[in-house]
Amino acid sequence: MTRGIKLAALTAAILSVAPAFAAGTPSPANAEAYIIWPPDGAVITGGKLWVRMGLRNMGICPKGVEKPNVGHHHLLIDTSLPPMDADIPSDRNHLHFGAGETEARIELPPGKHTLQLLLGDHKHVPHDPPVYSKPISITVR
Repeated sequence: MTRGIKLAALTAAILSVAPAFAAGTPSPANAEAYIIWPPDGAVITGGKLWVRMGLRNMGICPKGVEKPNVGHHHLLIDTSLPPMDADIPSDRNHLHFGAGETEARIELPPGKHTLQLLLGDHKHVPHDPPVYSKPISITVR
């Protein structure tokens, strides 16, 4: 085989496998995550607050449970959506609720903050299509 044919064959083999790694667990097209509380524009005194998380047309389950149309919440704080084809990071800006929580008490420093939900599958990867809320803004005093 010539070098060009070998390179073409190798490229084709790699590309044929790539979509299997990039695709997340399927989700219904009408699934929707949303933040119940706090409301967009809320002013929070003291920095400690409850975040209540909602989900329509899917179910909540703990991490590691591989069933159709379920997942668990991740709260994004002061950050944009991560890549949709990789594990959702776990740090102070990406809080994981792998036990299936639908509410959590968090603490934020004074200032303006953005909050957004992103649903993760059993492996902490966003679904396909991804299920996330609209971002909201709150102010902590």
